[in-house]
Formats: sequence, C-alpha cells, structure tokens
Amino acid sequence: MDDLSLPILVIVLVYIFWCFWISKTSNKEKHDPIPPGPRGLPILGYLPFLQLNLHIQFSELAKKYGPLYKFWLGTKLCVVISSPSLIKQVVRDHDTIFANRDSTVAAMVITSGGADIAWCSYGKYWRDMRKLFVREMLSNTNLEASYIHRKVEVTKVAKSLYKKIGTSVDVSELIFVTELNVVFNLLWGGTVDKKLMDGIGSACRQVTPKLIDLLIRPNVSDFFPVLAKFDLQGVEKEAKIVASCFDEILDSVINERTVNGERRDDQGRKDFLQILLELKKQDDPDRSINLSQIKAILKDVIVGGTDTTATIIEWVMAEVLNNPHVKKRVQEELTEVVGLENIVEESHIPKLHYLDAVVKETFRLHPPLPLLIPKLPSQCCIIGGYTIPKGSRVFLNMWSIHRDPLVWESPSEFKPDRFLNDPGKFDYNGNNFQYLPFGSGRRVCPGILLAERMAMYFLATLFHLFDWKLPEGEKIDLSEKFGIVTSKRMPLIAIPSPRLHDLNVYV
Repeated sequence: MDDLSLPILVIVLVYIFWCFWISKTSNKEKHDPIPPGPRGLPILGYLPFLQLNLHIQFSELAKKYGPLYKFWLGTKLCVVISSPSLIKQVVRDHDTIFANRDSTVAAMVITSGGADIAWCSYGKYWRDMRKLFVREMLSNTNLEASYIHRKVEVTKVAKSLYKKIGTSVDVSELIFVTELNVVFNLLWGGTVDKKLMDGIGSACRQVTPKLIDLLIRPNVSDFFPVLAKFDLQGVEKEAKIVASCFDEILDSVINERTVNGERRDDQGRKDFLQILLELKKQDDPDRSINLSQIKAILKDVIVGGTDTTATIIEWVMAEVLNNPHVKKRVQEELTEVVGLENIVEESHIPKLHYLDAVVKETFRLHPPLPLLIPKLPSQCCIIGGYTIPKGSRVFLNMWSIHRDPLVWESPSEFKPDRFLNDPGKFDYNGNNFQYLPFGSGRRVCPGILLAERMAMYFLATLFHLFDWKLPEGEKIDLSEKFGIVTSKRMPLIAIPSPRLHDLNVYV
C-alpha cells in the first residue's frame, strides 16, 4: 500500500460514517430536533466557508438562522448561541452539563493532556486546583500583599517612558513585558535569580504568541479525529516543540528552587510555586500532583495573566486616543482624585468611576475572548427547545451580544457613560448575561480580580503621568485580529509626553 492509500481509505470511511450520522440525526429530529443551520458540503461540512473573523461571521449567520443554530465542521457538530436568555440556560441552568471545555489537539499537547485549569475536564481535580489557585494567589489578602510587586513594575514603566519622551513606543510590547513581570512575581515572589528571570522573560515573550496561535489554528485532526494520528498539518508536532520550549523555561525555575530550597517573602509567606512543589511531595494520591501538572498550571497562569490583560489595556488606550473627549474626562478625573503632585496608588482605583466605565465599555466592544472557550456538553441537553447533542462544540458569541441593538443603545459607538448610569448592574462576575467578558458559571475566569486591578492601575498611571499622541500623519486602526484572544490587527504606536509639572515625580 503506497503512502496515499491509507489516508484515502480513512477519508472514505469517514465519509460513510458522516452519511450514517446525518441519516441518524435526521431521523432523530422528528422527536428531538437539533437547531437549524447551514448544511455545508459532504465530508467537509461548513469548513470551506469559514472566514477569518469567526465572531463576525457567526453574528451574520445568526441573522439568518436565529440566536441558536448549528453547522458541521467535518464530523464535529458545532452550535452557536448569541442570546442572553439562551446563554443563561447554558451557564446557569445547565452549568454542570456544559462545564467541560472542547479541547483541541494542540491544547491537549500543550497542557499535558488537560492537566491544567483552563482546559481540564470538569471534576474533582479541576475543582481542587482552581480552589488552590484562587485561595493561594488571588484572594483579596494575597492581592493586597502583592501590591508592592505591581507598584515596582509600574514604576519601572513610568521611568522607562520618561526616557522615551517624544519618541514612538510600541504600547503592546510595553504592556506585555510589564504584565509578564507581575505574573512572575506572583508565581515565585521575586525569589528567582535576576539573571535567570531576565532569560525566562525573554524566552516567554517568544514562546507565548506561538502557543496562542496553535490553540486556535484550524486543524483537520480536530474535525476528523480518526485522522489525528496522521497529523496531516503538523500541528501536533509543532505543539510538542512549543510545549517543550515552555517546559524548558519552567524547568529552569523549578530546578533553581530545588537546588536552593524553600523561599518565603518578607512576611514569611510561601509563593505559589512552593505550594505546588509541596503538593508534589504529598503521600496522599488524592492530594499529590506531578511535575507535568505543575507546569501545565504555571503555563495557564503565565499565558492567561499576560495576553488577555495586555490586549484589553491596548484596546483601551486605542479607544481613548480615538476619542479625545474621553481622554480629557479620564485625565480630569485623575487630576481630581490623585492630584497633580502625586503618583497613582491602587487605593485611588475605587474612586476612578469614569475610567472604570471606559474599561467596561472597551470590554463590551472588544471582548478579548469574543467566543469565550468552546464548551463540550457531557450529555444531551435541551436549550431553547432544541437538542444540543453530547460532545458537540458550543460557542457563546459574546461579541454579538455585546453589540446587539436589542440590548444596547447605539451599540457600535464608544460610549462609556452607559456604565455610569447603573454601575451595580454591570460587573465582571458573570451575573448579567448581557455582559460576560470573563464568562460565567463554574468556568468563569478565576483571574478577574487581578485583571481588573492591574488594568485599572496600569491605565491610570499611563494617563496620569503622560499625554499620548499618534505619530505625525497616523490614524487609529481599530481593526481586529481574530484568535482565542482577539487583539488589534496593527499594534498601537504612540508618543508620550510629560503631563505633570513636577518632573521629580518621574524619577
């Protein structure tokens, strides 16, 4: 048998299976209908018709097929939901059924088979790890205690920018590096050798974009699981290379800790890495975790704590520079709350109501995860009068809901004031199904408190200390680059100038 014969045979078998499944599904629809939607082509389904910006395409399809529709990608049945009331049924009424994530081949490789928190199957291990993560890293007490680390990094940025006055700055790169340093300090408390820290920081900046790209890259193995062992596009091979590079970065930190022993901060607290390593030594199999699980969880924190927050901060700055009247109000509020002789402290944040509204409005127009992370129902479930089959891939199109004219007045306009009228109505906790930038239910993002604090603190500092303008002749580009995290297509390049008269504040 030549090299092509086996794949062709497999594709033929897949086609037969696909025809059988369609026939079976059609017969079932007489009793338990699945949602309507475009039928697509034999074998391939709707794959040939997918566009680059899926969230926009899915919104257009909803206008034709309604707020709940389905389509096939190969042998994978996909369902898209873009109605607050229907999403409530998924994330609240049937939350346990939809608590699993639909993982890709690349995600499974990168996370050692779903040994992390983001892609792990719902169950005891996931509950224990999430609880540990929130308790040991993201409790209010720990966030207050780690403020000094955030302040140090933001102060470094301010000093760095002061040296670049009048020159063009890549805002995205600036923010990402700062976020990365903050996350490193949260994970291992600044106890790692500085030279090693610089090295792993540089390596993470190279690896993280590749990792995120692999998580959303279309892969035939995800749509035709029987072809996975052939890895026709080489995605699995590339994911193993990226995962290995990331593992080497984390191994260097873990080895350094193993050699030098336990370390604590000035208050005698263990850092998150130390807590994970101590779990590795547990004799109780129900509590012990292995090295692969430790590294998978650390990857989650590093990627989740840097890319999404850096993305939203860049979007906020782009929208503010595109709306001069908004920038004026932001800076007037900062002058009133902080004062022109002072720097921003996190204690000022609860009083910055207009900046908070600006950030929330940016999350509405530019949710970093416009489709959230696809869900995988563990059993068949009725949503909106239709059967959502077990094992289907369920997308929640929050981008569409955030721009729905039935929900929002002038939905395409950047109007922060809409969040000032009733500030208690919209938060990030997932209780208002018209506004879910961080998701909702059991799989709501666990890092909301840190993301909110860091974004507000960083933005307040950048707008308080500096005026910003675009390079001569440039205009703000608000076009998107779709991905699991949707960023600006063109990085924001801006020029800072001192805003405060007392230059000693900057040094």
